[in-house]
Amino acid sequence: MTEPEVTDELAEEHGLTEEEFEKIKKILGRIPTYTELGIFSVMWSEHASYKSSLLELKKLPREGGSLLVSAGSENAGLVDIGEGLAVSFKIESHNHPSAVEPYQGAATGVGGILRDIFTMGARPIACLDSLRFGELTNDRQKYLFRQVVKGIGDYGNCFGVPTVAGEVYFEDVYAGNPLVNAMAVGVVKYENVARAAAEGEGNPVLIVGSSTGRDGIHGTTFASEELSEKSEERRPQVQVGDPFAEKLLLEATLELVKQDFLIGIQDMGAAGLTCSTTEMAARGNCGMEIELTKVPLREGEMTPYEIMLSESQERMLVVVKKGYESMVKEIFKKWDLNSEVIGHVTGDGRLRVRNHGEVVAEVPVKNLVLGGTPVYQRPRRKPKYLAELRSFKPASLAAPKNLNKVLLTLLASPSLANKAWVTEQYDTSVRTNTVQGPGADAAVIRLKGTDKALVMKTDGNGRYVYLNPRRGAQIAVAEAARNVVCAGGRPVAVTNCLNFGNPQNPEIFWQFQEAVAGMGEACRKLGTPVASGNVSFYNEDPNGAIYPTPVIGMLGLIEDLNHTTTPRFKEKGNLIALIGKNGPHIGGSEYLKKIFGLVSGDCPDLDLDFESRVQRVCLKAIRLGIIASAHDCSEGGLGIALAECCILGGGKAIGARITLPKDASDLRPDFLLFSETQSRIILSLNEINWVILEKMGKEADIPITVIGRVGGDRLIINDWIDLTLEKMDDTYRSAIRKIMEP
Repeated sequence: MTEPEVTDELAEEHGLTEEEFEKIKKILGRIPTYTELGIFSVMWSEHASYKSSLLELKKLPREGGSLLVSAGSENAGLVDIGEGLAVSFKIESHNHPSAVEPYQGAATGVGGILRDIFTMGARPIACLDSLRFGELTNDRQKYLFRQVVKGIGDYGNCFGVPTVAGEVYFEDVYAGNPLVNAMAVGVVKYENVARAAAEGEGNPVLIVGSSTGRDGIHGTTFASEELSEKSEERRPQVQVGDPFAEKLLLEATLELVKQDFLIGIQDMGAAGLTCSTTEMAARGNCGMEIELTKVPLREGEMTPYEIMLSESQERMLVVVKKGYESMVKEIFKKWDLNSEVIGHVTGDGRLRVRNHGEVVAEVPVKNLVLGGTPVYQRPRRKPKYLAELRSFKPASLAAPKNLNKVLLTLLASPSLANKAWVTEQYDTSVRTNTVQGPGADAAVIRLKGTDKALVMKTDGNGRYVYLNPRRGAQIAVAEAARNVVCAGGRPVAVTNCLNFGNPQNPEIFWQFQEAVAGMGEACRKLGTPVASGNVSFYNEDPNGAIYPTPVIGMLGLIEDLNHTTTPRFKEKGNLIALIGKNGPHIGGSEYLKKIFGLVSGDCPDLDLDFESRVQRVCLKAIRLGIIASAHDCSEGGLGIALAECCILGGGKAIGARITLPKDASDLRPDFLLFSETQSRIILSLNEINWVILEKMGKEADIPITVIGRVGGDRLIINDWIDLTLEKMDDTYRSAIRKIMEP
């Protein structure tokens, strides 16, 4: 088959600018072949090259702490947890594929992130997700929601890994461009950690796993452009996953990484064979030569261009010591998977691609990876909308007369309501290590054979970042860490997925720059370096961009499983205490949006020093064994948090009588109940332990106030709220189900 002639117009169709195409011709000293054009187009795309974000990402704390590898240097982050064990974890986006083919888009998002974990040599032990959709008011949004959840559940359930935590929010700005972010966590012994690098001139290169087809071709460039009415035509480019093949690939890979003849291994995710060959060669400061006729294909007459750009799932690239090819084949044959030698490592620093012996592409690998791809400092401009939104005066709102009704309305809001309709479709306890799963502040997974457990959570609030990008991103980190602390864990590191609109829009790039800066500030203050991450730009549709939505995946460690803590009140007569202080922060709140239809004001204040002290006091109290329950106070404010403490989790619900001081604050009752002031945690404890907790608060200069007692079958707050547990529980648990299963 004759390749098309490469022209300026064809380069533009591949997403390359005129300047970039000229640079490619200068690198090669000639016009690229069609296959080379495809290779450059995917490797220089925003999704693969980080050309708009790299300069900002370098400002994040990407080393230190417990990190064993610096962020971006391997397939996933790696954190030391002692006793010869490390944790690999990462979060990535699959937004655009999920917008046009939600089931496969979400499923292959899970499959891809799992491969990133086990190519590190780690066995996956948990999955999490972070999802955003439009309001569930039309069939399209319900379809997207239903299919994404089903795709996540089916892939994870069939693969055999529990989906243990996550978040789901519903906002009109995500209607045309939903967000599907998938996170995975795995555990590996130090001696079994695998690298994603090629080394040793003459060493064989093998492709292992499933056969290669045409699915996913140009998926990387698809993720680097805005969604439009033509995006539906991209449906054939969405990859198709096979979780059963992935399970076999997992077992074969984990067997392989224990062998001393393995040099390196990398998942074929975005950009497929192109990305894995170039990145592995670049990490090893070497080159690679491959022969495409050796690649197992599942479709006839595939061109070199198609083979190199295919994003077919469940495939890996492997480099081993020369002479051990047959042993690799034996391992993969046992698991009924392909394993074919397709090339060898070279010493010339070039990727050379042959087809029937003829060279169809030859490119310096250094020009296809970070450091050699284009890097841009985009113009930025503070958005004009901020001045108008921040002029909002909360006092202008009419105070509601019926606060019981307000609380029930918020409990029924799909963004706040119980997500059982989602989590019941996930196997949350497969592998029998789940100590605490969906519905808690954070998930807890025991590490068998030790007293340790891992704590994990995803967090992000696009509304906050829209109103104040820097502080909103700080809050995302702080809340994720606070959730981990409330579960009894010490926050150790983060992974991030940064979902934004078009970076070439100066206002959007300003949002991005500010958010990254805020994230870095919070991570440094809380001692949680960035272990890994992903940037997803061009999250727009013809109606505009999504809210800037950085999602934080927080990893924490519990040294003693006895310190695991849950949010539910447990024993009648226990004191209820509030760590932190209340405030008037209504801007960006669910209360303001749901009751008044407004997204206005500024996001809540955040003092990172104060936040750090609050978390330290809470964690110390948990480790001393004086706390019966702990729950973060976040979206929906104090009122929602108290209701959740009564009805969350298993066991019999138990009520509370709360007395919030009226004289000590000039806050309106609705603001006191529903403001989303940060750095607050609700604790319950036996009265005999109050003196200890009170002393800890004074020593840390943190206010801790007794606000009530556990008991009864109602939630009573002053003379403002008086609701039965049954009414709250039914409202909270049935809200989404009534919409999805009317």
